[in-house]
Amino acid sequence: MSLKEKAVSGLLWSLWQQVSSKLVSFCISIFLARILDPAEFGLIAMLSLFIAIGNTLLDSGLTTSLIRTTDADQRDYSTIFYFNLAGSTLIYALLFLTAPLIADFYNQPLLKNIVRVYGIILIINAFFGVQSTLLIKEMKFKKQTNMQIPAAIGGGLLGIVLAKMGYGVWSLVWMGLCTSFLSTAMHWITSDWRPALIFDKKCFKNHLNFGYKMTLSGILDTVYQNLYLIIIGKYFSASQLGFYSRADAVSQLPIGNISAAINKATYPMFAEISDDVVKLKSVYKKLMQQVLFWNAPSLIFLCVIARPLFHLLLTDKWLPAVPYFQILCISGIMYPLHSYNLNVLKVLGKSALFLRLEVVKKILSVIGILSFIQFGIYGLLYFQLAFNFVAYYINSIYSGKLISYPIKEQIADILPILLLAGAIGALCFLFNLILTNLLIPDLPLIILTGASYAVLYFASGLIIKLQALSDFNQLILKR
Repeated sequence: MSLKEKAVSGLLWSLWQQVSSKLVSFCISIFLARILDPAEFGLIAMLSLFIAIGNTLLDSGLTTSLIRTTDADQRDYSTIFYFNLAGSTLIYALLFLTAPLIADFYNQPLLKNIVRVYGIILIINAFFGVQSTLLIKEMKFKKQTNMQIPAAIGGGLLGIVLAKMGYGVWSLVWMGLCTSFLSTAMHWITSDWRPALIFDKKCFKNHLNFGYKMTLSGILDTVYQNLYLIIIGKYFSASQLGFYSRADAVSQLPIGNISAAINKATYPMFAEISDDVVKLKSVYKKLMQQVLFWNAPSLIFLCVIARPLFHLLLTDKWLPAVPYFQILCISGIMYPLHSYNLNVLKVLGKSALFLRLEVVKKILSVIGILSFIQFGIYGLLYFQLAFNFVAYYINSIYSGKLISYPIKEQIADILPILLLAGAIGALCFLFNLILTNLLIPDLPLIILTGASYAVLYFASGLIIKLQALSDFNQLILKR
């Protein structure tokens, strides 16, 4: 299989893996949202930072180092496995001990026990980290998909049953634990790899020299990604945090899936061609245009049909989340591009530069958040929107220099897509208003608006001969 075929296949399966598993989880969350109160989702959202930091520390950038190491062997894999296992136990112990402090910080006594139970996920996940890394390195995303979907369904069914039985927030806790356990079990059943009784200090040091910078970068990014949850959870009600977290979760269905798929598929692919800057630039350009070609219209369309979508899926009690959702969608248009901007730095071994950029961006972000918090949740959301474009600009300057693809050239390549998606979105917004005034039911309204957007978008793309549409035809339809 050629690099092109391998890259396209890997990207498609990575995207399908993300979309299918997250779509299953999303459908389950819809059932749960109709049963549970926003405040109960808010309680789980309060723990997002602590679990995410735990997972980042657990990884320590070492799995990233494994992927970029072309000659990794059993010694490398076993060393990382035992480190992950010991690290997860230590991190969980710290969470267990600090649970009362977390509960006091949010003034939510129930969080003490939730942290101590929910945190076990960290130890469970440590058992399949290396197996998952091997699948990513070999770009076997189809196999990952076949494990993640059953795990999500199994955990989700348990969560729904417990929610209907009146377990409230604990139904979300046990759903998460069950999903992680099932995923671990299937990785061990289907993987041929088993750890040997080896812990090589030299191997560990080699991976850590690269990985610790990635870890620090990951922690900074994790804190930033969850900073809004912390602030809203601290200074506003649990219900408001629930509205925000649900809006974020729905918006992440396209944003998170595309970003994660791009990150998984492009990192090993970029690693293969890291010595050929010309080819790296060509692949980078095509991917950037493809990502934006699909991501921008998807998110703008969601903005247009946000109210009927929330009314149909989540009922009236979640309608206060609609404006949050619309801002987050626009904010996420550029977000997937960050993934492989940063992947360029990683595959070229620029982990120190990667860390410096993360530090600069996060300092600017914290200053902005502290400045805009006085304007309430909307002040924070609009700052988040603006800063996503600023962050893309900062990332692309340095990655662009490394592959001779300056920011002006990048903007010139993506601007036609942004303008087209925005213009069609404005037309469909007016069309949606007309349908709403005609009292069209939610589902037909969404379908009609979606069909109109798709026809206008693709027809316009063909008329103006959009490069991304031509590339899609060559890369995908004519494989």
